[in-house]
Amino acid sequence: MTDKTVETAAARPWMDAALPVEERAEKLLAAMTDREKVGQLVQPFGWMAYSRREGRTELTEEFKERVRQGDVGSLYGTLRADPWTGVTLATGLSPEEGAEAVNDIQRFAIEHSRLGIPLLIGEECSHGHMAIGATVFPVPLNIGSAWNVGLYREMCRAVAAETRAQGGAVTYSPVLDVVRDPRWGRTEECFGEDPFLIGELAVAAVEGLQGDSLSAENSVAATLKHFVAYGASEGGRNAGPVHMGRRELIETDLYPFERAVRAGAASIMPAYNEIDGVPCTTNRELLDHVLRGEWGFDGLVITDCGAIDMLASGHDTAEGGEAAAVQSIRAGIDMEMSGEMFGRYLLAAAESGELEPDVLDRAALRVLKLKFELGLFERPYADSKKAAEIIGCDEHRKLARQLAAESVVLLKNDGNLLPLPKNIGSVAVIGPNADRGYNQLGDYTSPQPEGSAATVLRGLTERLGPERVLYAPGCRVRGESREGFARAVEVASQADAVVLVMGGSSARDFGEGTIDLRTGASLVTGEAISDMDCGEGIDRMTLSLSGVQLDLIREVYAAAGGKPVIVVYIGGRPVVEPWVDEQIGSILQAGYPGQEGGHAIADILLGDVNPSGRLTISVPKGVGQLPVHYRGKRSRGKRYLEDDSKPRYPFGYGLSYTTFDYSEPMLIGGRSRLSPEDLAAGKTVTVSVTVTNTGDLAGAEVVQLYVSDAVSAATRPANELKGFRKIWLEPGQSRRVEFEIGERQLRYIGPDYVPVVEPGLFRLKIGRNVEDARSVELTVVS
Repeated sequence: MTDKTVETAAARPWMDAALPVEERAEKLLAAMTDREKVGQLVQPFGWMAYSRREGRTELTEEFKERVRQGDVGSLYGTLRADPWTGVTLATGLSPEEGAEAVNDIQRFAIEHSRLGIPLLIGEECSHGHMAIGATVFPVPLNIGSAWNVGLYREMCRAVAAETRAQGGAVTYSPVLDVVRDPRWGRTEECFGEDPFLIGELAVAAVEGLQGDSLSAENSVAATLKHFVAYGASEGGRNAGPVHMGRRELIETDLYPFERAVRAGAASIMPAYNEIDGVPCTTNRELLDHVLRGEWGFDGLVITDCGAIDMLASGHDTAEGGEAAAVQSIRAGIDMEMSGEMFGRYLLAAAESGELEPDVLDRAALRVLKLKFELGLFERPYADSKKAAEIIGCDEHRKLARQLAAESVVLLKNDGNLLPLPKNIGSVAVIGPNADRGYNQLGDYTSPQPEGSAATVLRGLTERLGPERVLYAPGCRVRGESREGFARAVEVASQADAVVLVMGGSSARDFGEGTIDLRTGASLVTGEAISDMDCGEGIDRMTLSLSGVQLDLIREVYAAAGGKPVIVVYIGGRPVVEPWVDEQIGSILQAGYPGQEGGHAIADILLGDVNPSGRLTISVPKGVGQLPVHYRGKRSRGKRYLEDDSKPRYPFGYGLSYTTFDYSEPMLIGGRSRLSPEDLAAGKTVTVSVTVTNTGDLAGAEVVQLYVSDAVSAATRPANELKGFRKIWLEPGQSRRVEFEIGERQLRYIGPDYVPVVEPGLFRLKIGRNVEDARSVELTVVS
């Protein structure tokens, strides 16, 4: 041991890596002033900590002074690039430069703060690190539609590796909200409407992001959000009030969060919304009793941006900023994203006695523990050379393409219009989303270099050759201009098949200009024209296509004169257009498929990939049916005056280019009864089904298990997803799929708000979607 090591161990005992994390954090906490403790809870915007001048990155004097005073413990979005931050391709950082900039920030914090505490660098990574050069994967709604938990886990490993390579240590994902109303603009950020499916993906996210150890060079801390019921807001309006009973909250919205917490999630973010009059930011029942008491969570709780301010100006449950800050930290908040309220008021509250010392210590200790767990004291710096190698690498692009392909849902394919024959003469590619890369990426996306996002036009052109592909944008996503209709009709009449790429957009204004609707050429104008009709804060009253898109479809369809017409929807929520559903022969729902989406869609259109996506959000016949999610209670009713209450496309639905046959499900060994003693002992029965590919093409099928409780003391949904398998079958191949049925699959939240399995009849249903399944009966005896 060198003299320097001895000196450090004596002066800073928390630097002894041999000590337990808890002990190290407590030793450091004991050396801190109240100001330094408050500073650890403050997270300013990271992109404001530095500036770029003549190709060089310089730390701002304001940031330096905050570090010297101990007034900052974390940074948000240090590498975030988008119109909100003002960071562009011209002013932003390459992967290598980003890593070096974060290293400069960490070095200054360690060398110029009194105690040498590294900063917690938190980044947005919903579908890829939101930094220049990072891989843009399909959005979470697509991930849900892929029904491939293992592949999503791989994606999370890739995202973690890219993020940590630049010095990011925490990601504000996954989003575990259960969608009730797809008019909500943040539907795209969610996996779907079913808590079981979301729970499976939640566990995969935690495992993938955090890896075997938080301190590993390719791991980041996962932050579960938005806790809780954010997807059940009034009218599908962002951050609106939530009207929900306790039982539904426990068994539906809390379920995915509990799964992820028990999987070891390091952090959690409360939602903006209120539930029964109590804002989630200050809901002690949720943050203390449920999260920490019942589930044993011992990680970090961080607010969403501006959530504490909403208490004083929005929810109006606090008289001002200091009251809002004190209410929040008392309720269990440990860090404030953006840091305005905590940084401004907590120190004064502590000095006046308004804020109890143990409450401040508790929050600061949790922040310090996470930093030690992440290994930031031992390895605070990123490897910039590795960042340049791994970020956006070919391996990650291939993974993005596979995920995109598996997420596309074939909604309709009358007459087997798809796949298109490879020797087809020419294809007209028409529509506002045919060649707009940003429109297929989704919200929370960074600026993209030219050509980094493969559009449908590019995908088909690279496959067929430019001489066989005709293009016309036709119209924009939004707006009333029809000046592009004539060109669209012209190319449709010339081609042998038409692919209409329609839908929505969550693209912020990245300064890419607009297009000449008559020629498809890019135009740079001084006028900002937004196509955005989805994304955070963009909620809708309808699910129909925006602008004049439906009119374009009608005119192109008429011009095609009976030739194959395929509609591809690219967007962040389901589309409800009855005319399209009734008249168009083939419809693909592609969501926001990410940077490789155009290649993936071309692969499906031309038959190199057999579509295997399945819906995770029920698509209504009209918005008047909402809510139409499949977990509605039996008493919901069967019809309206105009139509029945069934969706146009049910949960779990999706077609294939091949066909699959299901045998009758059976209980292995003929065992059709379980006793309370069996369940208490963890015993299960096995239900199985044989699935056969009866078509001519190989393909993947998603085998879905639903459980229906015939009679219960508290009302239940008619069907609940309790298992699924995605299997690959060659033509003529059969495979037996088995599911274990035990206490976990049969229980529900009973009259006393605790999990219970009641005696009685259960129907175990296995099939291709919630409305197309065969059943076998199981009895739980008393």
